[in-house]
Amino acid sequence: MARRDEGAAQGSAKSFEQVLDALEKVVKELEGEGLPLETALAKFEEGVALAREGAQRLEAAERRVEEILADGKIVPLEEKEP
Repeated sequence: MARRDEGAAQGSAKSFEQVLDALEKVVKELEGEGLPLETALAKFEEGVALAREGAQRLEAAERRVEEILADGKIVPLEEKEP
């Protein structure tokens, strides 16, 4: 039931794809010319927050994949490398 509760709590949260799209938009805005310094700093801060959120989602997905693989007695790639 914990997973269902987590999903309900994240119901209004952005998907990974939405986070990535928002981050790409911020990057394009920052690459453009003519942004005032304060606006550029605010966009940079927004971009850092989005990058962190995306990284957290990727880490969570990686942990879930490893859980699934562990249940099937399959060793993750990292453990196979010398």
